[in-house]
Amino acid sequence: MMKERKEEILQAFEYRRAIKEFQADKKISDDDFEFILETGRLSPSSFGYEPWKFLVIQNTDLREKLSGPSWGAQRQLPGASHFVVLLARKAVDMRPGSKYLEWKSQKVDGLPAAVDAEKQSFFGNFQQNEFDLTDDRKLFDWACRQVYLPFANMMTSAAMIGIDSCPIEGFDKNKVEEILETEKIVDPEHFGVAAMVAFGYRAEDSPFPRTRHTTEDVIQWVK
Repeated sequence: MMKERKEEILQAFEYRRAIKEFQADKKISDDDFEFILETGRLSPSSFGYEPWKFLVIQNTDLREKLSGPSWGAQRQLPGASHFVVLLARKAVDMRPGSKYLEWKSQKVDGLPAAVDAEKQSFFGNFQQNEFDLTDDRKLFDWACRQVYLPFANMMTSAAMIGIDSCPIEGFDKNKVEEILETEKIVDPEHFGVAAMVAFGYRAEDSPFPRTRHTTEDVIQWVK
């Protein structure tokens, strides 16, 4: 049984490709997409702070507006069954003492105030003295790295149920954020765009073979 499960997981990784064009008339079921989102929601994050939000962009007018500054998504936006913009929290929310961290620890995680204060103090030392998260951009970039955990998990879970995806970083961050702010979808004080991902069913298979480094190239055992 375990061997079969391992094989299924590896087959999903082999199946997954960065799909450029999707079948516009083939939609992901609500149940399947809720499953994909749930694997994102349940993903781990450093310190358990979950500094993310997922925008599922189904409005065709908004997709068209995003297409201009999103040069890496212009082929995917029209046909993707579901299109997700992944947001990361900004420094105002991720510094010790912020309302967000207090709410997350005490209301969501149920930590006593004293334990929360100790955790945030430890987090502050981590930022300032251990990981060099010493300015707003560094801290936002750190939050973006956390976002890549649910980002990857959603694509893998999609592949495991035969759904295609494409990760996207090809966009003008400032212009995309300006559109989302103008549409009153995103509060720019608290969130910035980290990445995008399109989901759907591939229009055709890639004519190019899948390539990866060899095991020896990327794995080094230290004994």
